[in-house]
Amino acid sequence: MIYFERGGEQLSLSDDDLKEGLYIALERFGKVNSALIVPPDITRLHSKAGELSCMAYHYLGDACKGVLPALGTHVPMTYEEKRKMYPDIPLDLFIDHNWRTDVVTLGEVPAEYVREVSEGKVSFSWPAQVNYHLLENHDLILSIGQVVPHEVIGLANYTKNIFVGTGGSEGINKSHYLGAVYGMERMMGRIHTPVRKVMGYAASHFCREIPILYVLTVLSPDDSGRLVVRGLYIGDDDACFEKAASLSQQVNITYLDQPVDKVVVYLDPHEYRSTWLGNKSIYRTRMAIADRGELIVLAPGVKEFGEDATIDRLIRKHGYKGTPYILAAVEKDNELRENLSAPAHLIHGSSEGRFTVTYAAGGLSKEEVESVGFNYMDSDKAIDLYMPEDLNAGWKEKNGERYYFIPNPGVGLWAWRKKFWEEE
Repeated sequence: MIYFERGGEQLSLSDDDLKEGLYIALERFGKVNSALIVPPDITRLHSKAGELSCMAYHYLGDACKGVLPALGTHVPMTYEEKRKMYPDIPLDLFIDHNWRTDVVTLGEVPAEYVREVSEGKVSFSWPAQVNYHLLENHDLILSIGQVVPHEVIGLANYTKNIFVGTGGSEGINKSHYLGAVYGMERMMGRIHTPVRKVMGYAASHFCREIPILYVLTVLSPDDSGRLVVRGLYIGDDDACFEKAASLSQQVNITYLDQPVDKVVVYLDPHEYRSTWLGNKSIYRTRMAIADRGELIVLAPGVKEFGEDATIDRLIRKHGYKGTPYILAAVEKDNELRENLSAPAHLIHGSSEGRFTVTYAAGGLSKEEVESVGFNYMDSDKAIDLYMPEDLNAGWKEKNGERYYFIPNPGVGLWAWRKKFWEEE
């Protein structure tokens, strides 16, 4: 059921509009005695989830029993991050999700189903895992987040916010690996992908008694480059997600008529501290980059590879060396096989030798960057060379070089039109 919907390519919803829509939906949902809010972490700072969570907290009052940021594999939010993103919510309401210890398994999606939707690429069963706080007799789980193109599932949010954001190591690892071996470029920007289908199976079979209400935003830049809300969709079923996803496909995918020889991406240091997240610069642009082209990543805040110590070590050990190498390594390295999100990420982050990736990471040395297979450039030098005065996405020319600039890869997907539709 859809409790509220408003969206359009040219809409620009204000905070007052969001509040009105959220409160209409909550009123239609009915009386709530115990609620848990499940918003994103600081890596989705610009999603409007922070503002919506604060609005929800004020509406629910004492009925709000906790706020569980959907961290997935990310590190817990710091005090400063919580205050920045959720200034109205008392700190004692926050719960830090631990993806290795804080989960229960609701059921298993059969291996036969996973094999079918993956076209035989994998044949394992998939555990539907969630944080145990979701099962504490709440009469509302308010899942808040942004629908936007995503490398693992096609379009982010909806059931992903629950099964990955509050999920466990096995479920997260297997979902990432399923998406990687099926083919990231076959999935990004698509609604009905193998990973989405697996999570849909889990939701319909194992979550019927969990009262989840999804609050989904869609954002895109306006003519000045400022992110604005194009849509707000609130509901508890596939129809709500599909409407948000359809709008995201319209406003978050930039189709280019020709492949681009040089792309420069900027990673805001407040959002991007690792290649685990920063490689969105690779994921979201790879279908736009020409063969033998170049991607330059301006990453002043990147200081590590993985946000989890185990994943960081595995990235350093194996590097971004391409699918054939990683698939072979999974067969030989037991620890890699037990942490399948790591090889999935290593596949995603490799250009497969088709184009070069130069990382101008402010917190990693030349030796560290080159050891995982990227080219290195000094961060200050790279920013001086390539950071344009006009931070809008699009073609730029500086120091005699012409390139396509993207100020935040997390808000969209860029693709050569022919390439995108060939992969459909």
